This record gives sequence, structure tokens and C-alpha cells, in this order.
Amino acid sequence: MQSAHALALAGQQIVRADKFWSESGSKLGTGLIAIAIFVAVVGLLMFLADNAPKKGRDVLQLLFFVAPALLLLGAGLIWPAIQTIGTSLTNDGGEFVGLANFVTIFTDPTQQSVVRNTLIWVVLVPLLSTSVGLAYAVFIDKSRGEKVYKALVFMPMAISFVGASIIWRFMYTYRAEAFPQIGFLNQVLIWLGLEPHQFIASAPFNTLFLIFVMVWIQTGFAMVILSAAIKGVPDEIIEAASLDGANAWQRFWSVTVPWIRGSLVVVVTTITIATLKVFDIVRTMTGGQFKTSVIANEMYNRAFALGQPSIGAALAVLLFLMVLPIVIYNVRVLRQHKEAH
Repeated sequence: MQSAHALALAGQQIVRADKFWSESGSKLGTGLIAIAIFVAVVGLLMFLADNAPKKGRDVLQLLFFVAPALLLLGAGLIWPAIQTIGTSLTNDGGEFVGLANFVTIFTDPTQQSVVRNTLIWVVLVPLLSTSVGLAYAVFIDKSRGEKVYKALVFMPMAISFVGASIIWRFMYTYRAEAFPQIGFLNQVLIWLGLEPHQFIASAPFNTLFLIFVMVWIQTGFAMVILSAAIKGVPDEIIEAASLDGANAWQRFWSVTVPWIRGSLVVVVTTITIATLKVFDIVRTMTGGQFKTSVIANEMYNRAFALGQPSIGAALAVLLFLMVLPIVIYNVRVLRQHKEAH
């Protein structure tokens, strides 16, 4: 009996192995056929491009090199964008509701708070990051230890948003007065004889403490770009302004700032776009609680956590519409700056 059972098991193993190799061979053959067809098509296109008339050859070569990028762009960006716009105009059941989801965003108190927080981020982060970065670049320009000072300020750029958020969450950590404080800022308050504060749980100022993390990261970026632009200002122009009696402040506003205007636009618009899309900091530090949520975080919550893809899609479209004017302005200013120089 045991021998018969062993023979039966061996037979089943042989059948399974034969089936496995048969399926593997079939998949391998299909893959080889697909590769052969692809190579044949590419070869045919190259042959046609090489033997076509010059004008036609240029067109075929252009299509040959551009078509893959266009296909990837269409499949990975354009088509999903069209689907998102379509979803934003329907309810969760797929029925067309027009602009009802956008009306909800601007009338629901929770969504209004999300939009308001995003606007606060967009105003404060680029303004503070660019101002501090510009001031730092001006003050340390051509000073001793310039490289070290720049490295210290630029260092936060090497940290991911999540890593920076974890660092500052520990800095903001709050414990009741009866327990020892493990958050640095609250320990400083204790040393000063003050009561500990719930930095990230007390609205509305908790949003400002989250914004500070973004400013801390982006200031290094602004400083490096603007410092390089300042070094590009011709010394002859600075000397001419000095000979005309302009003091340091007048030289800065009348000579340096107009000369680096293009770089300022790049810095402000880049930081603004990054701020509009901010997600990691809010998600890591508060999860959007305590009235700190922004559009990107709320879009994620609605689409994936709460099962409301239509509202999530509407928030995504709103975010795109907010970014679009900034991109257009950036392109126009850079074109004007290029023509002027």
C-alpha cells in the first residue's frame, strides 16, 4: 500500500512538473514572439526613415524619437488627468453632478478650513523662505567661512520631508506638567519658568509651527540659488553705484535685486509649487488633525481613507488650478528676463 501511495505521489509530481514546464515554455515562447515583433517593427521604422526623402525622413525620425515619450506622457499623465477631471464632475456612484463637488469644497466648514490653511502655507512659506535665504546670502557673501555657513543652512535640504517632520515632532513633543518633558522646546519653557505648550495640538497657531518646518527646509534652497545669482552681479555696476553715492541699502535694492529678479522668480515659484503640494509634513506630524489639514492631505483622506473619490478628485483639480497660474507666470517672467539680457 505504501509503495502504491508513493508511486501515486510521484506520478502527481511528474504531472505537475510537466504542466509547469509546459506553461513556462508557452510563456517564454510568447515573450520571444513579442520581442521579435517589436524588433521587426523598430527595424522597419528605421529602414523607412533611412530610405525616405529628406523632408519625410526628418519627420519620421522626429516621430520615431518623440513617439515613445508622448505615449508614456499620455498614459502616465494626460489620461489620468482626464479621468480625474471626469471623476470630479460625478458623485461617488458615478452619476454626473456638474460642479457640485466644488461647491461642497467651498461651502463645507471643514473643507473651507483646508483651503484656508493651504492659502496660509502658500503665502508664508515662499515669503519667509525667500526673505531669510536672500538675507543670509547677502550677509555671508564673500565672508570668512562662507562655505561652512552655507553648508549648515543647506543641510536640511538633504533630509526628506518625513525625516524633518519626525525631528520637529520630537522638538514639539508635549507631556503633562507632572512628567518630565522630552520635547526640547517645552523643556526650554520649563527652564524659563513657563508652562509647557501643546505646539501641534493647539489651533490655530499649530499650523504656523508646521509651516516653520517647511521654511527650515526650503531656506537652504533659496539661499544657494540666490547666492549664486548675487555672485553673478558685475562688480563694475556695484562700483559705479558706489561712486554715484549710493549706500549699501540703495545698491542692494537698485542694483542687486533687479539683476537677480529672474532667480528670485524661480525660487519663489518653485517653493510656492512645492508648498501647494505639501503632504508629508502634515501627514507625519498631525495626520491632518487639530485643524491642520491642507488640500493634498485632504485629497488623500477623501479618496483613499474615507471612500469619497469624487471629492478627492475635485480637490486634485483645485490643486492643479492653483498651480497652473504660477507655472504660466514663471514661464512669462523668465522669457521676458531672457529677452532683456
